[in-house]
Amino acid sequence: MSEPKKMTLTVKVLMGMGLGIILGLVINLSGLNAEGSFINTYIVNGLFHVVGKMFVNALKMLVVPLVFFSLICGVCGIGNIKTLGRVGSKSFVLYMLTTAIAIAAAISLAAVAGIGKGMNQVTDTAFTGKEAPPLTEVFINIIPKNPIHAMAEGDMLPLIFFSILLGISMLMVGRKAKSFIEGAEVANEIMMKMVNIIMSVAPYAVFALIAKSMADLGIELLGQLVGYVLVLVSALMLHLFVTLMIVLKVFSGLSPAMFLKKIRNAQVFAFSTASSNATIPVTLRTVTERMGVNNSVASFTVPFGATINMDGTAIMQGVATVFIANVYNVDLGLSGYLTVILMSVLASIGTAGVPGVGLIMLSMVFAQVGLPVEGIGLILGVDRLMDMIRTAVNVSGDAVVSSIVAKSEGKMDLAIYADPQAGSIDAAEAIHIDETVEQELADVIQQTHDRTQ
Repeated sequence: MSEPKKMTLTVKVLMGMGLGIILGLVINLSGLNAEGSFINTYIVNGLFHVVGKMFVNALKMLVVPLVFFSLICGVCGIGNIKTLGRVGSKSFVLYMLTTAIAIAAAISLAAVAGIGKGMNQVTDTAFTGKEAPPLTEVFINIIPKNPIHAMAEGDMLPLIFFSILLGISMLMVGRKAKSFIEGAEVANEIMMKMVNIIMSVAPYAVFALIAKSMADLGIELLGQLVGYVLVLVSALMLHLFVTLMIVLKVFSGLSPAMFLKKIRNAQVFAFSTASSNATIPVTLRTVTERMGVNNSVASFTVPFGATINMDGTAIMQGVATVFIANVYNVDLGLSGYLTVILMSVLASIGTAGVPGVGLIMLSMVFAQVGLPVEGIGLILGVDRLMDMIRTAVNVSGDAVVSSIVAKSEGKMDLAIYADPQAGSIDAAEAIHIDETVEQELADVIQQTHDRTQ
């Protein structure tokens, strides 16, 4: 008899998400999550909250060292400044292009649906727009005054700049930097092993994250804003399954069906954490080990995309703008909608790395086209759930651009991309320690110790 097939980590994570949704909705609809109740205090805001936050913190813990060492290895792996420039230019153009397409499609869909018309709802939730940094300041801050501070704060653009500059400098030093480069490659491999270790507990963490979100949100708010939610989700799915897949096929010739099969894991993580930055370790592992993108390309395109790629957020802005304009009977006209598209594309750079980026960008857009910023209070209740979905779309866009750029540069292993099982791991395998490797390391340490005696 053949051995039963082991369940992959992706399947386990999807099961965790499904069970989390079911349990969260049961808790919410049954009223068990009432403020001060045992379930609310010790389960939802206790166990689920602690497990979920610990997992997200563990992922965030890996982001800075993983991006730092991966970028150094990537730059040294490319070995050519012109090639690095091409990778950067292609990535930037594709990210801006997909963002522009996303918001234009979202505005069109929302305008046709006519969401918000005749809705005389008044919200009790106030919203005060935060001021985003001017574009000039963003460009200035790309160069860190203190790279250690940028690492401590998790500022992606300054970290990317410093890591690339360090990698270029190592190339210029040449042979003398060999040991440093080898050390960075070992450190990068170690970080990827840490990703595997943390992913081994993902099914349980995803269950806790989703269960808490569903228990808090429920479906009441969705019923009140059903038109807005349906159009926004439709626009996000249209962009993910149609626009991005067409872009992938046209610019790379790669199979969209295979891409969607392999990106599922990263999408679930993005949905659970609602953070592109926190998902960087998983996205990076997915595009390199599951899709065959060379680390020299992925190490740049993935963190860069997590910082400036705002497809999902741009879609939310387009749908929200039409919705609030209809609620307040404001006719924006063609020029107003063109302004929204331009503002969203520029704001995706200008608000890079700013916490609560979606609502900040939206308040900027509203102020520019003359819509009342307090109107954002109408959609605040469902923004958390919508943020989870749009983050999954953002991460998918990062992977699409990474695949296109890698294919165009000949930095992609097509055999890995075509293999459905390539790079898939089992939770038990993720934390497996090879006894032979363990003994080899012990021998090396003992030899080093003997020489120092």
